[in-house]
Amino acid sequence: MSIMLLISETLSAAFYIIYIYCGISDMLDGFIARKTNSESKIGAKLDSIADIIFIIVAMIKILSIFNLTNGIIIWGGTIALIKIVNVICSFIYYKEIVFPHTITNKITGFILFLAPFVILNTNSIIFEIIICSIATFAAVQEGHKLWSAQ
Repeated sequence: MSIMLLISETLSAAFYIIYIYCGISDMLDGFIARKTNSESKIGAKLDSIADIIFIIVAMIKILSIFNLTNGIIIWGGTIALIKIVNVICSFIYYKEIVFPHTITNKITGFILFLAPFVILNTNSIIFEIIICSIATFAAVQEGHKLWSAQ
């Protein structure tokens, strides 16, 4: 569905329908897997890959319509760099790519999911600072979780 999102017109009715579907399906897939005892390592990795694809597509679509300050762009880039370093380090140490599913990562994802609904109707800089603050904490916590498990 992320590909459908990519080809839809940003903030159109089709965009919002596909966007909401992607968000709801992402929230439900892990819940359903746990309830039906069909969890697997490959399923968790596929979920993380699908999350990354959705985030990239959503960012391409949504960021193109917002006028972010240079500070927010640099902050977001720094968060992305921390997450990339976490992935690289997890691969070096564990010989596999590890995406810790922390509560703060879930909160970050949920708040990011709300972005196209909230930013258009509020003072976006405040919301952007809140998103970046929580995402920074989540990225650092993720790195800490990876290294404290040694």
